[in-house]
Amino acid sequence: VTLVGSSMPAFMLTIGALIYGQRVSARQLVGGVLSIGGVLVVLTQGHPERIAELRFVPGDLFMLVATGVWAWYSWLLADTRADPPGLRADWAAYLLAQVLPGAAWAGLFAAAEHGLGSPPPIQWGWPLAAALAFIAVGPAVLAYRIWGLGVQRLGPTLSGFFGNLTPLFAALMSGLFLGEAPGWHHGLAFALIVGGIAVSS
Repeated sequence: VTLVGSSMPAFMLTIGALIYGQRVSARQLVGGVLSIGGVLVVLTQGHPERIAELRFVPGDLFMLVATGVWAWYSWLLADTRADPPGLRADWAAYLLAQVLPGAAWAGLFAAAEHGLGSPPPIQWGWPLAAALAFIAVGPAVLAYRIWGLGVQRLGPTLSGFFGNLTPLFAALMSGLFLGEAPGWHHGLAFALIVGGIAVSS
């Protein structure tokens, strides 16, 4: 998933060039190569020969489509050609357009699971309530709003490079929450990814 997601800068550059007439600079191309290189360092744990061990499954195609759609969504957030111009700033409408179908779809599956009696019983309490509140406010609203602000200020192309920090954060959080200590390759990956962002900007 992370490897496919690292194609975000390529999608951002391609959509910007094809749909919005944005010129792709040599610096952006170099930045993209550095950034994707950092992702590969994380995925292979600093051993390039492990690239040959990667296996792709049909789900990777879904992830590739999702990455392309997310890139287009990001361009829509920053589209200054929108009519009326305020449309691009209406992040809540974009979010609501995703939440309503998503909630309906998830609700159908949850009801089907419950009807089949396959899931374990829900353990209601403060831990579950806190987790639901975090998910409802953090990733579901704040992350989208902050992403939208970043895209509008930096532009979609540069913002796309920051997505490649995700595998690095995942690795660091594994150390923090799961006791998996970061290795030397995380430092190298960080240097490559941040270097890619710096070069492209």
